Amino acid sequence: MDKRILLPTDYSKNALNAIRYALELYRDVQCDFYVLNVFRVSSYTLDNMMVPESGEQFYDTAKRTSEEGMTRLMEMIRLHPDNPKHKFHTICTFNSLIEAVKGIIAKKDIDIIVMGTKGTNSSKAKIFGTNTVTLMEKIKECPVIAVPEGYSYSVPKEIVFPTDFKSDYKRKELQYLIEIAQLHDSKINVVHIDKNKDGKLNRKEETNKQLLQDILDGTDYEIRFLSATNVSDGINTFIENNDCDIIAFLNRKHLFFGSILSNPMVKEIGYDPKIPILELNDN
Repeated sequence: MDKRILLPTDYSKNALNAIRYALELYRDVQCDFYVLNVFRVSSYTLDNMMVPESGEQFYDTAKRTSEEGMTRLMEMIRLHPDNPKHKFHTICTFNSLIEAVKGIIAKKDIDIIVMGTKGTNSSKAKIFGTNTVTLMEKIKECPVIAVPEGYSYSVPKEIVFPTDFKSDYKRKELQYLIEIAQLHDSKINVVHIDKNKDGKLNRKEETNKQLLQDILDGTDYEIRFLSATNVSDGINTFIENNDCDIIAFLNRKHLFFGSILSNPMVKEIGYDPKIPILELNDN
């Protein structure tokens, strides 16, 4: 189960915390970690026809600052206990975050992205962090793990996977959820918020539930029907009562949980992440 893991960083404490989380989460896995810093050049935008080049003062200064930051970061990473299973590769590049990430995913065959969250004052960015939201919305080639600010690593023994059973499932899109659960002997808690409080599903929902059970066969999982007036209360209460360590979402456009990263759904979910988020894609 060798992994190629992308670690975007802006050299903040949040980014360093996410890197440490990734090192612990995949402690027993052979990994190539690609540490990425994207730098910008003042007076240039990516929409301009003119692109800064090596040799120009502003470009060279921005590049040097990025590379010096990477050197300091790698020194801090080396303070972490040495792990012969882990290799590190550093990338400093002038680009937009999305284009840089897409390029590295394609060239390095990246399996998963791990990054930190950082709150701002805007509505959805307040919850997930601007860069995190952008990656979750734009990157469909691989899953993203978002680690909340200040979160201290704990072995993920309890994973919560909310679902409404309104769409079917594919083994491929749940691959990383199952891998992490098996790697850490985690329990997957499939949580269905039963607004009708009758514990019943229609025929299509029942078929999707059976398909999910077939996919999760061989893992430690439990399907829970919870009564709640809204999704947010139900999920957050379950997380608190069961000491959950990761919440996994399947990000599908135009579906109930799939649009969680869009403004309306963020407001409805109201999820202020206190535990890491595993965002899965239906690619």
